[in-house]
Amino acid sequence: MMKQIIVTIAFILLFTTAFAQQPDKGEYKSPQSGFMQKEIMKDITGKDGDAPNGKSFVMDFNGKTYPTDPTKYTTVWHNDPVSQGLSGTCWAYSATSFMESEAYLKSGHQVKLSEMYTVYWEYVARAEEFVRTKGETELGQGSESNAIKRVMSKHGLMPYSAYTGLKEGQKYNNHVKLFNEYKAYLDEVANKNLWDDDVVGKVKGILDRNICTPPETFTYEGKTYTPKSFMDEYLKLRPNDYFSFMSSKKYPYNQRHELEEPDNWWHSNEYYNVSLDDYIWIIRNALANGYSVSLCGDTSEPGYVKENEVGIVPTFDIPAKYINADSREMRLENGATTDDHCIQIVGVQKIKNQYWYLIKDSGSGGMDGEHRGYRFYSEDYIKLKMINIMVNVEAGRKILDRIIK
Repeated sequence: MMKQIIVTIAFILLFTTAFAQQPDKGEYKSPQSGFMQKEIMKDITGKDGDAPNGKSFVMDFNGKTYPTDPTKYTTVWHNDPVSQGLSGTCWAYSATSFMESEAYLKSGHQVKLSEMYTVYWEYVARAEEFVRTKGETELGQGSESNAIKRVMSKHGLMPYSAYTGLKEGQKYNNHVKLFNEYKAYLDEVANKNLWDDDVVGKVKGILDRNICTPPETFTYEGKTYTPKSFMDEYLKLRPNDYFSFMSSKKYPYNQRHELEEPDNWWHSNEYYNVSLDDYIWIIRNALANGYSVSLCGDTSEPGYVKENEVGIVPTFDIPAKYINADSREMRLENGATTDDHCIQIVGVQKIKNQYWYLIKDSGSGGMDGEHRGYRFYSEDYIKLKMINIMVNVEAGRKILDRIIK
C-alpha cells in the first residue's frame, strides 16, 4: 500500500512539473518597419521612413498565445484609437480619450475631442512656468495625463471638429519643427536674460504658425459654445471629479505626494500614494463599474514587442509570484522603470485567476499588429511597470474616504 502511495505521489509531481509554466526565453531581434515608417513618415516626407537600426533583447514569443481578441473583453465606451503622429503627446491622447469616455457617462454624448487644444495650452502653461522659474522648468513635449484637469479648469475643452491642430492636407501631427522652435526661443530667453520680453505672446506665435490658433467660440450641433461652456453644458464634465494615484514605498501610504518624474514638470503633488494592493483594487473597481482608467508608465520592456501586442513580464525578468511592492520599488529606484508612455484602459477580462486589460494606445508602436491601436496587458505588467493612474472619483472613493477625513 505504501509503495502504491509513493508511486502515485511521484506521478502527480511529474505531471505537475510537466505542465508548470515553462521559463520564457529571450532573443536579440531587429525592430521591423511599421506604422511610424510606413504611415506617419510617408505622410510627412512622401516616402517610407528608414527602418529602425540595431537589435534589442526581447522575449521570444514563438509558440506563445495570449488573450488578444478585443471582443472577449468587457469594455467601456470609447472612440476608436487614433494616432498621435510624430509628437510626444501620448499624455494628451490618453487623457482626452479618458474624458471622452467620461463625457459619455455624464452626458450620453459620443464626441471626439481635440487633443491638440489641450496640447496648445499645455505648451503655453509650460512657457509661463519657464518664465516664472527663470529657466528652471523642464522643456519637453511630454506631460502627465492629469495635466488635462489644469487645462480644463482654465480653458475648457473643444471638439475635434472645431480644432484639429493640423494644417490643410496634413494627416498626422508633426511636432519636430514646433518643438525645436519652441525650445530654441525659450533657451535664448534664458541665455540672454530676456525675461521682460513678451515671452508667452511669442510662444503663442510659434504655436499659431505650427498647429494653428484655437477658436474662441465654435458651433457644435447648431449651437455656439466657448470651450468652457462646451465642457460645462454639453459634456457635463468637472475637473475636480478626477483623482490621480501612484504606489511607491519611498513615501508614506495614504498621503498626497509629488510624482517625481520629468514629465510632471509643474511638480503636481496631487497624487495619492497608496499600497500596491489598493492601486490594483482601484483599477479593477473602475472597470467593474463602467469607468476607464488613464494609465502612465513604462513600455520599453522585453515583454513588450509591438508586433505581439501584449505587455507581459517574462519569467527571466522576474517570476510572477515575486511581483510585489518591493520588486516594483526596486525598478522605480534604479531607473529600470521609467514614465515613457500614457495609455487608456478600456476593457477587462479574467482568465482563471489572472486579470487582463484592454489598452487603447495612440503611440506608433500601438498601431502595429493585427488590432491597430489596441494592446493587451497582464495585471502583473501593470503591477510592476505602470507608475500612475487617473480615475473618476467614484472608482477610488473607498480609498479616498479612508485618506480624506
